[in-house]
Amino acid sequence: MKKLCPGGQTVQLPSRPRLLAWASVVGKKEGEGPLAATFDVVGSEDSFGEKSWEKAETAMQKLALSTALKKAALAPSALDWLLAGDLLNQCIGSAFAARDQDIPFLGLYGACSTMAESLSLAALLLDGGFGAHAAAMTSSHFCSAERQYRTPLEYGGQRTPTAQWTVTGSGCVILGQEGPGPAVTHVTVGKVVDKGIRDANNMGAAMAPAAADTILAHFRDTGRKPSDYDLVITGDLGQLGHELLGELLKREGLELPHLADCGTLIYDLQGQDVHCGGSGCGCSAAVLCGLLLGGLREGRWKRILFCGTGALLSPTSTQQGESIPSVCHGVVIEQERRD
Repeated sequence: MKKLCPGGQTVQLPSRPRLLAWASVVGKKEGEGPLAATFDVVGSEDSFGEKSWEKAETAMQKLALSTALKKAALAPSALDWLLAGDLLNQCIGSAFAARDQDIPFLGLYGACSTMAESLSLAALLLDGGFGAHAAAMTSSHFCSAERQYRTPLEYGGQRTPTAQWTVTGSGCVILGQEGPGPAVTHVTVGKVVDKGIRDANNMGAAMAPAAADTILAHFRDTGRKPSDYDLVITGDLGQLGHELLGELLKREGLELPHLADCGTLIYDLQGQDVHCGGSGCGCSAAVLCGLLLGGLREGRWKRILFCGTGALLSPTSTQQGESIPSVCHGVVIEQERRD
């Protein structure tokens, strides 16, 4: 059966894989923000009882997975696939979280788009008949990311106005072929877009063109209108990138009245001194597995387009003066059929 929509970037999933349960785990700062009530676990301290920030990130993933499985009333052995990734070199946060699970593991890297990427691939696997249950998961940690991409916290470097704050958080979604939903109905796989931005402290500007490219492709492929969605949400452009995205879409004749960004929602931008907002794999993951999926199940929204954005840079590429290639993957999640 041909499932690709005209245009070739969007896949329709006839079996509509269901999101059975989900869980979010966040750090202390995130628990002090406006979405605190939507998270399953808020850490009292960001080490999560571990001796390093990297081990803390692994601990968050293990806790997110176990919490989501408990909510789904499933044992780890029920999972056919575990798809996970993070920001650390060689995705060690995810690999170390998976090593004691005895679940077939696919490690992914899409930078901050990893939640959308893992969710997309998990849904595609189930839609193709390759299993009955899968988990999609990711994480990030402010301290581990700062140490890898910038400078250790002890350095005390001043942050630029365009900088974003890496979220300490993890999100996990359990998918199944049957269940109450919400369901994944379409996936739009993004292309790598690079407009020449070289400032690693301005990732919103680097990622906004990729977000625009994928959103435009989705509407072109599906023939849908903005009114077909209750919410189109990116993760995570931050305040500056969100504004740029709106301008880029308007230039192409597309205005989205319900456009939002996970990076501007997870913190109080002024009160918590996070400059342009949140970033990191855990940003969109925590918002998805808290506010968004909870809102869908409660009826706040019927259909959303979740667009995870990622800046595909590394410390090496930044030091060599490379520009920042970016990607965005779109996932349509809806509570009920509404054609």
